[in-house]
This record gives sequence, structure tokens and C-alpha cells, in this order.
Amino acid sequence: MASSESLIRNSPFATRPLQNRVTPLGDIIATPHRGTFTGNRGIIHDPATKTLLKKRWSSPAWITCLCEFRGWRRPVMARRSWTELFFLDEATAFAAGHRPCFFCRREDANRFRAAWERGNGVSKVSAKAMDAQLHLERLDHGRKRLHAVPVPLAELPDGAMVQRGEESFLVVQGRALLWSPAGYAPAERELESPMLLTPPSTLRALNAGYQPALHPTALD
Repeated sequence: MASSESLIRNSPFATRPLQNRVTPLGDIIATPHRGTFTGNRGIIHDPATKTLLKKRWSSPAWITCLCEFRGWRRPVMARRSWTELFFLDEATAFAAGHRPCFFCRREDANRFRAAWERGNGVSKVSAKAMDAQLHLERLDHGRKRLHAVPVPLAELPDGAMVQRGEESFLVVQGRALLWSPAGYAPAERELESPMLLTPPSTLRALNAGYQPALHPTALD
């Protein structure tokens, strides 16, 4: 009988990264780079093969969670439960259309809801109502919905993300940083006519004071 070590070494999952990393466009890719947040969109994988199903969400509740909570670390794609997805940082998760989890990130989720209410001129909004609004803003016939940038790029709040061509950019202190699975780097040229990735209602929450957790490369 083969040893457990050889079984792990010969497993098809041992060297091949799983398809579970979310881009600012909301696409789910395979990359060896690790994220700083996890989250989910419901059950969208086959635990027997640890591969994604054809669907990319099974619930309008797209949330962003801590990678570890109270000492719990979930085995990735190991059971028929929600599919563990990963994000470079919270700005990436916001751009893809996710929001903070009210279970493992209750304080952040309440801060986000308060900023959402201030920015969007509503009160006592429920998580379900936010999810419904985000679902309208993040998707266009099953694909990522892009929005017009409402102000000059330099006036966008920290944590907003935009798209230009095939590239995604984070805005921090009025400057654009190029996104990659490994982190951020300064944009090599001025962005002309970018489109907004961050859902407008989330953008208004950022304008109202919510400060997303950014990857360390955004702060260098």
C-alpha cells in the first residue's frame, strides 16, 4: 500500500493550484499566489474533483470572509458546502461584487452597512437588500457589469477599482495601481476613459467613510 506521503505527492492537486482565486472582474482563476481574504457565492464546485461547476454562483449573497476565524480553517473544496474562494484584498472582493460577512466579520460588516446607508441615503438596510442591489450592479447577462466613472479618477475614494482594456487598477490616494494576482504595481501610463468595476452602491459606501483592507503592495 502506498504511503500517505506518496499519495499526496502523486495527487493531481499536489502541484496544480485550484481554480478558486477571484479577479476584480469577478472571474475565478487558478494561480499559485495566495489571497488575504476568503469568501463564497454558494456551492459551485465538485468536492470529488475539486473543480468548479459550470455555474459561477448559486446565491446572490456574495460575501468576503476571514481566512481563519476562532481557530477554524476550512479545508478547501473538500466537501459539499460553500465553495471557498480567495481574494487579493478587500478592494478586489468589492470590485468583484462581494460584501463583508456578518458572521466572521461582524464589526466590519456593520461598519460597511452603516457607510452603505449613509452613502446611499437609506436606513435599516438588511444584508438581503444589499445583496439584491449588488446583484443588479455586478452582473450584465451573467457577465461583469461595468459602470461609468462618476468623477475624475484622482477623486475616487481609496479602494475603488477601474478597468482599462484588459487591465484592472486600484485607486489609492488619487493614483492608479495595476492589479495582478501577486499584488499591485504603479500604472505605467495615465488611464484614459477607464470604466468603474466597484459597484456604484459600494463606491458610495467608500465615499461615506468605509476603509477597505488593502494588500500590502498597495501601501508601499
